[in-house]
Amino acid sequence: MDSMQEPSHNDLPELRHRLSTRIVVSSLVALVVVLGMIGTTLWLSWRLEGAGAAINDTGSLRMRANRIAVELLIDQGWRTGRVREQQTALDETVALLLKGNAQRPLFLPNDPAIRAQLADVTQYWREIAKPAAEYALESGDNRAYLRSLPELVNRADVLVTMIEHDNAGKTAALRLAQGGLAMLAVMGTLTMIYLLYLWIIAPVLRLRDGLQRMESHEFTMRLPVETRDEFGVLATGYNRMADELQSLYSGLEQRVEEKTHQLAKQNLEITALFDMAAFLNQPNDIEALCDGFLQRVMHQFEAEGASLRTLDADHQRLSLVASVGLSRDLTDSEHCMHVNDCYCGEATLGDKVFVIRDMRHQQEAPKLQCQQEGFASVAVFRVVSRDAVLGSFSLHFHQHRDLSESARKVLESFGQLFGVALENRRLDAQARELAVVQERGLVAQGLHDSLAQGLNYLNLQLQMLESAVRHENYAEVREILPLLRMGVTDGYQDVRELLTNFRSKLEQGDLKMAVEETIERFRRHSGCETVLEFQNAHGAPLAPDQQLQVLFILQEALSNIRKHADAEHVHVRIENSLDFVLEVVDDGRGYNTEEVDTYGEVHVGLDIMRERAARMNAMIKLESAPGKGARVALVLPASERLAA
Repeated sequence: MDSMQEPSHNDLPELRHRLSTRIVVSSLVALVVVLGMIGTTLWLSWRLEGAGAAINDTGSLRMRANRIAVELLIDQGWRTGRVREQQTALDETVALLLKGNAQRPLFLPNDPAIRAQLADVTQYWREIAKPAAEYALESGDNRAYLRSLPELVNRADVLVTMIEHDNAGKTAALRLAQGGLAMLAVMGTLTMIYLLYLWIIAPVLRLRDGLQRMESHEFTMRLPVETRDEFGVLATGYNRMADELQSLYSGLEQRVEEKTHQLAKQNLEITALFDMAAFLNQPNDIEALCDGFLQRVMHQFEAEGASLRTLDADHQRLSLVASVGLSRDLTDSEHCMHVNDCYCGEATLGDKVFVIRDMRHQQEAPKLQCQQEGFASVAVFRVVSRDAVLGSFSLHFHQHRDLSESARKVLESFGQLFGVALENRRLDAQARELAVVQERGLVAQGLHDSLAQGLNYLNLQLQMLESAVRHENYAEVREILPLLRMGVTDGYQDVRELLTNFRSKLEQGDLKMAVEETIERFRRHSGCETVLEFQNAHGAPLAPDQQLQVLFILQEALSNIRKHADAEHVHVRIENSLDFVLEVVDDGRGYNTEEVDTYGEVHVGLDIMRERAARMNAMIKLESAPGKGARVALVLPASERLAA
């Protein structure tokens, strides 16, 4: 077989020769044909539906004409109104048939004969039958209308028959189009299967055969380059690869062995780092974290002992926090030491945390104690986090040990990982402490004027009840008891609302669902007619903490409306564009903003909304006037959204 000119392995095939071009073009052609067939069937169905409605309305002409005749035969004084009603309905039906209605749909077929027949029916009704009905109403003589009725009904019947005949033709065309669509689907599927086999499967099978023969070390195998598409380029590349392998196979095994050994060594180091990182990320306590770290380092480098120390705030003293493989006497003597002290022999250091001095310059007792342990050398490495030295860890060896450069880098990485883990533990502790403080602040803010005033109100009513009972004023007792029951109910409702708000949690992107649940809960509790308008103008979701603050501000605003506004209608609008906007408007009794600002802690709810807005660097505006409702507007600028 004559092969085609081989394409360059550095260039893609020309666009017209590419396999992707063939697939895209054939798919687009098939799509256009299928869409054309589907569009035809949809158009025919739409026309049939419109003609069916026209048949129903044309049939109603006969019914209404007969109803007029029946009403004219009834000798009653109020028959005129009913006849007029049927005449109006018949006129409207005729007008609708003439005009059509594409939305219903309702329209006559585009047939001149049908249009002419409708015009004939319309003319007969307007010029003969309708004047006869008017004459019958005026004179009481209905014979003229009754004589015209059979002709009107007959002409309407002819119109219905013509429409039905046209519908039968369109139905046959629809069935033919559906059959053609099914046949097209079958033929198109078979054609695509054949083309895919010819374009893709067959070249892949040839390539697989070549790979299998190459796997059997038949490097003389070459693939024919029969096309100029991607498979032609692939076949050319395969042939060049076979040439390269054939020339390099003699030394391939040795290279593979060397590379495999190198990769295995690197893989062990990477695995050790991954295992250490996975362990340090587990939620262990600090003691288990330190012991597990030393155990893994000792196992990795076959050390006989290990210790871990942390630096004090002045970076002058090292405190022993954990040790493995060291006797109690040795660890007790090393429990606290200065930076320039050493209690073991020769050291091999990476980056120094403190200087390891030679044993000959040390006191006799520590030297003898270290020698009794049998340690000949120690390797010390830093524990660091963000370039800050937190301490050191050391490995103790019974034999003199020189660590390779790669081993030192791994140990330095261990020190960095442990430093990050240690720092994360400290940050987690601080975060938990801060979360507790913030949660207490939220609880303190939640127990604001409504609950406190409610309890004060109940206390006052109880004092009045006690006074009434003491004076045996039972009429006043009966007046106070419903007030107490109402105060307890309001307090219970406030507590439930506060508990629901405290439990509010959401992920990024769940703000709309949380707002809808809050609005629905407000509707149930307040009975106000509440409208939610959520305009998502392609704005990115807020950060989770910002979403939570927005939800809390909305809850606080709705709570104030429920408890103080006495409103009937509430409108909530959220617009998520470049700027995020929350607006809550009610038609309640409102308040004087200048007077409210002077109340201080009495209106803690408004202060809470201001504080929450300040947390997210948003602007909040409270507008109200006595008797004119209130408006709360929260605006988070785009600059603050990006900063979060």
